[in-house]
Amino acid sequence: MTLTTDNILLIGSLLLFVSLLAGKASFRVGIPTLLFFLAVGMIAGSDYIGGISFNNPGVAQLIGIIALCFILFSGGFETDWSYVKPVIGQGLMLSILGVFITAVTLGLFVWIISDFSIWEGLLLGAIVSSTDAAAVFSILRSKNLALKGHIRPLLEFESGSNDPMANILMVVFISIILNPGKPVWSVLPLFAEQLLIGAAFGVFFGFVGRFVINRIGLDYEGLYPPLAITLMLMTYSVTSSIGGNGFLAVYLSALWLGNQELLHKRTIMKMFDGLAWLMQIILFITLGLLVTPGHILPVIGIGLAVSAFLIFAARPLAVYICLLPFKMKNRVRGFISWVGLKGAVPIVFATFPLMAGLEKAEMIFNIVFFISITSVLLQGTTIPVMARWMHVSLPSRVKPVTPADILLSEPFNNAMAEVTITAASPAAGKKVIDLGFPENSRIALLRRDEKYLIPDGQTIIMPEDKLILIAGNKKILDFLIQEICSLKQSE
Repeated sequence: MTLTTDNILLIGSLLLFVSLLAGKASFRVGIPTLLFFLAVGMIAGSDYIGGISFNNPGVAQLIGIIALCFILFSGGFETDWSYVKPVIGQGLMLSILGVFITAVTLGLFVWIISDFSIWEGLLLGAIVSSTDAAAVFSILRSKNLALKGHIRPLLEFESGSNDPMANILMVVFISIILNPGKPVWSVLPLFAEQLLIGAAFGVFFGFVGRFVINRIGLDYEGLYPPLAITLMLMTYSVTSSIGGNGFLAVYLSALWLGNQELLHKRTIMKMFDGLAWLMQIILFITLGLLVTPGHILPVIGIGLAVSAFLIFAARPLAVYICLLPFKMKNRVRGFISWVGLKGAVPIVFATFPLMAGLEKAEMIFNIVFFISITSVLLQGTTIPVMARWMHVSLPSRVKPVTPADILLSEPFNNAMAEVTITAASPAAGKKVIDLGFPENSRIALLRRDEKYLIPDGQTIIMPEDKLILIAGNKKILDFLIQEICSLKQSE
């Protein structure tokens, strides 16, 4: 079956529905959800019962780029700085040096055991060098795994921040292969350009995004999520168009925005959380459609060898070297090494050599696809077991709760109080957005001069205003009344 304008919506909606049902079943059998999404795409392909003919790596790459932007933005936006601050040094070491060591080690191994050139081997190593954010986030959250210390924030920060480094290395190695006559050091400016411009524009668009969201004054709350999407896409496209790494810019801008006071932040976060899941489903289905299962069979031998070396040698070596300066038990390093999951990101990156027309591009794509499947099957299904074996797991009842967890799940109507503003209150004369309310609390209603108003972030609180406050629980409500507003509850 060929996708056409007439049937694409029907086929797409059916594939999404089947994927959601498959994802629900995966929770019961213990297989990672994302693998089911990928299987749905493969079964729907031309080699199986679906008979859908899709062989357009350009379209797949475009879908992959857009999906990765949503996934990285959602991950960055939900990351609380205080949550990752204790592990920022370890995370950056893994995200930068760890990716480089993994790429080089695996690249040399591929060069030795195959007919790949040294640069083709390094390109393959770069493509699979990062830890997939979508796979890590979905598996850690779906399994409700509680981990000791700062292991979880380290894993989430690493997986959310290391894709840009892998992307930069991939771009550099493709450039070397396409320009064999140029000296290797000639690509160093390209490397620096990708990294520095990406970081600078990520911070810049973070500042701009905060200003725009808080000052634009849109009439409807529902318009703020589309505004955030617009800023995200603008961040990627502008940064990429001038030679920077768009993925790095998107992640950094989201990390900055997620730790600022924003109008309708809860609405934006919940929207991105849902869209990130949708994009993961669409991305895995698309990549499943793109791959031809018959083409995977000839690379099983080299795929198994490369996958095994990556899981049991390259990744552990990179983790051990990067975390050596930090006080940490070897079993913790071992568990962090095991959660080096591959998923959709390497497969998306593998479409870049296809679009560049490299000689071994199709073989690279098929090997990367095989590596991603084996990684999710082997590592993704055994993470809880490895956590217990390495004594890094905790009972789920003592699992640390992040601000994003509260914002995305805790209802607002658990505790409520009416308070009256006095002239001496620190809240008097301030805008709502400047009051520093906890994320899971808000002013539901404001009474002024016998009129009731529904305030937004730009509403100025005046003396004698009566506020109806709601919060997730009484403890947060008491904090809100006593510490932030210095108010007395109304009689």
